[in-house]
Amino acid sequence: MMILSESITGGIMIVSGVIMTKLYIAVPCYNEEEVLPDSAKKLFDKMQTMISKGQISSGSRIVFIDDGSRDKTWEMIEKLHASHRIFSGIKLSRNRGHQNALMAGLMTLKDEADAVISIDADLQDDINAFDEMLKKYEEGCDVVYGVRSKRETDTFFKRFTAEGYYKVLDRMGAKVIFNHADFRLMSKRALQAFAEYHETNLFLRGMVPMIGFKSDIVEYERSERLAGESKYPLKKMLALAWEGITSLSTKPIKLITRLGLIIFLVSIVMLIYTVVRFFMGATETGWASLAVSIWAIGGLQMMAIGIIGEYIGKIYLETKHRPRFIIEEYLSE
Repeated sequence: MMILSESITGGIMIVSGVIMTKLYIAVPCYNEEEVLPDSAKKLFDKMQTMISKGQISSGSRIVFIDDGSRDKTWEMIEKLHASHRIFSGIKLSRNRGHQNALMAGLMTLKDEADAVISIDADLQDDINAFDEMLKKYEEGCDVVYGVRSKRETDTFFKRFTAEGYYKVLDRMGAKVIFNHADFRLMSKRALQAFAEYHETNLFLRGMVPMIGFKSDIVEYERSERLAGESKYPLKKMLALAWEGITSLSTKPIKLITRLGLIIFLVSIVMLIYTVVRFFMGATETGWASLAVSIWAIGGLQMMAIGIIGEYIGKIYLETKHRPRFIIEEYLSE
């Protein structure tokens, strides 16, 4: 874009009579002191390039959300904020988990920015996709999803389980964008609509598509983590997977009903079999089938109680209306 004239008013850049987009980058952080210096530099260079090209306004910001880190992450964010006005920071009162930390950032920034891009601190997601996301936003999209074009950097196990998970979610009635995590652009209108969702059990990649509005995708290749450890080991990934299924779908409970019907039909067959064997004088041979039936039904009942308990637990948490996060400090200007 060729700049013919430029003026700055209250953080809003006007280029050739066109109001430029005020873009905020929301970056959740938890114990990220090893990657933060490199990530901050890359994000700074990218934002400065976009500002100089007239793609975004000079009021655009990079906002790090500290999710109760136990290392020097917040101290580093404070230093970054002091070094340049483009850096801002949000400090949560305690660790609330990635989804709540990201939600805290989005809800804090929804009234300040024209659009917000969320990205993890390790920058495995491609920051060069910002340009295409912004282009689609300017074309009228309220939500632009970053979607991985391929998973060559993943191990076979992670690739198989991740792609299988998206398919399971779809079968369970939870509509999500395939191969999309939490790398996305959301407009002010989308964020304000998203603020109407008040649930405590958060699974953002499944909740955002519920908003509606015009959306599109941008494909990118994910790189390997440069330093530090992943904040989503297998245990947390499985927990997030279960959270997604139970937060977005009631199909697991419906499956219990279907399994119960199947077991009931099997029990009728076993009853007929037992009666026939009784009149044949060979009732002792039914001991194995009886034992197997008892174990099968017992296991099904325990599983059913567990799944129902999960849903009751979620209802319990929702009815308390506890805050999803508490912001201890916000470094804005």
